[in-house]
Amino acid sequence: MKIRDVISKIEKRIPLQKAEDFDNVGLLCGSYDRDVSGILICHDALENVVDEAILKNCNLIVCFHPIIFSGLKSLTGKNYVEKAVIKAIENKVAIYAIHTAFDNDYFGVNAGICNQLGLKDLKILQPKKNDLKQLTVFVPKEYSEKLKESLFEAGAGSIGFYDECSFTINGNGTFRPVEGSNPFSGQQNVRENADEDMISVIFEGYNQGQIISAMKSTHPYEEVAHQIYSLDNANHYTGLGMYGDFEEAMDEKDFLKLVKDKFSLEVIRHSDFTNKKIKRVGVLGGSGASGIKSAISKKCDAYLTGDVKYHDFFLAESKMMICDIGHFESEQFVTQQLFEILSQKFSTFAISKSIEKTNPVNYFI
Repeated sequence: MKIRDVISKIEKRIPLQKAEDFDNVGLLCGSYDRDVSGILICHDALENVVDEAILKNCNLIVCFHPIIFSGLKSLTGKNYVEKAVIKAIENKVAIYAIHTAFDNDYFGVNAGICNQLGLKDLKILQPKKNDLKQLTVFVPKEYSEKLKESLFEAGAGSIGFYDECSFTINGNGTFRPVEGSNPFSGQQNVRENADEDMISVIFEGYNQGQIISAMKSTHPYEEVAHQIYSLDNANHYTGLGMYGDFEEAMDEKDFLKLVKDKFSLEVIRHSDFTNKKIKRVGVLGGSGASGIKSAISKKCDAYLTGDVKYHDFFLAESKMMICDIGHFESEQFVTQQLFEILSQKFSTFAISKSIEKTNPVNYFI
């Protein structure tokens, strides 16, 4: 199996189009056409992780954070980024980053945090801007099922936790082939009547090219009658952060103890106690101060994230407890999540989780 084949399967589950615009996701170095000998999954593709990949004969590293983010103008080994990339290139190890594509995934980073806490009824905290569209296409009735299968395979028809969704109406279509045509049925200059189905499916905009290509390659007509509409429907299943509820509310100190235990923390930085029970909790893995106001608007009693600055804590205003549990600490379950996803998809070669330390933060207790 080639690296491009592995990436294709990963991106079918976690499309890179879900990533934030500022992000640098995808294949950062390496050849798409190289055979895969093994995959190493890690949080950050540092030099010690590249050494581990070489030792384990893994020539593809799938990492969460992109080691190359911005400002890289040369490769001379002058810093930790360039040292890691040079070693990967010299040893023919490819590096692939997924970052905010997995942050925005409903079952991604933030779902991992919520599941660790035991939260229920999970919802996206900051839904990504809507890019839902609807395709309506007319097809001879005998080709209807074949066309639907092709559209579903291309990614159309997914709505929340359901896929292969469509609606079909049968009716009578007319057309008249004119000079220059090569009709599937009928003859030139004679109006034809056809027993046709009108099929409607919803899809995410980033899939449009693939879906239209699948439609045209399967449809029997020379000219495919179809329409595409942009929808105002909100997409509640893609975006940053999540929030959910405990089955039973708990005291603030009991909540902090639970967080320390579940995340194996030495310390939690938090805003003032509100003297309220904790029932609804918002989370955003990594640097998530941008989600504080959204968490307050969703009536969260507590908010977990990392990299909270001094002035950010004032935003709580006694409405919610803000908890900074650390950047890496909030994302610590990502490697296991990616390992489980890739293990389900690939069974013909080795998949390993990195054992190397990549978190640069330490605590003196």
